[in-house]
Amino acid sequence: MRTLTLLTTMILLSACAAGRPANPNNVCHMFEERRSWYRAAEQTEQRWGVPVPVTMAFIYQESAFNARARPDRTRVLWVIPWSRPSTARGYAQALSSTWTQYQQETGNRFASRGNFGDAVDFIGWYNHYSPARSNIALTDARNLYLAYHEGHTGYNRGTYQNKGWLLDTAAAVERNAQRYQTQYASCREELGRSWWRRVF
Repeated sequence: MRTLTLLTTMILLSACAAGRPANPNNVCHMFEERRSWYRAAEQTEQRWGVPVPVTMAFIYQESAFNARARPDRTRVLWVIPWSRPSTARGYAQALSSTWTQYQQETGNRFASRGNFGDAVDFIGWYNHYSPARSNIALTDARNLYLAYHEGHTGYNRGTYQNKGWLLDTAAAVERNAQRYQTQYASCREELGRSWWRRVF
């Protein structure tokens, strides 16, 4: 009985830990709450050159920090749930085909779209191609997002130009990245301190 109670408690704690952050509008609060997220986002910037605020703005837009996010199912006769419009899922809403390419190129074959560290690394990996393929700076959250959504070929062809909803979304990503940048500048040094230095 005691073992069962302990197991139930551990499952409940895991479920809480896997939930969304309490304040997704403040990157400092998120990183204080989830130190592993801070480390993963920093490692992504060091590896791929994509700034932490840009990566976090992407995830805010794509999944609202929901590890299990997936597109809503289409409906038949407005009532019966049917297929999903794409294979996108997880924090980064990565398509299955692009995720497989990421796994092959990086050698991270056990990567999961529901794992935050893998998801931010995926965003960094995808965006690091944007300067060469589409002449987009890694600090340009708006155009990086358009290329992320349309693919580099689509972006280069301007397929986003007549999609008002997508342009509005990309502008929102840019605003969120700017807000996160301001916040992150105020807490990055503190976050980078070891637990020992933070206590004393």
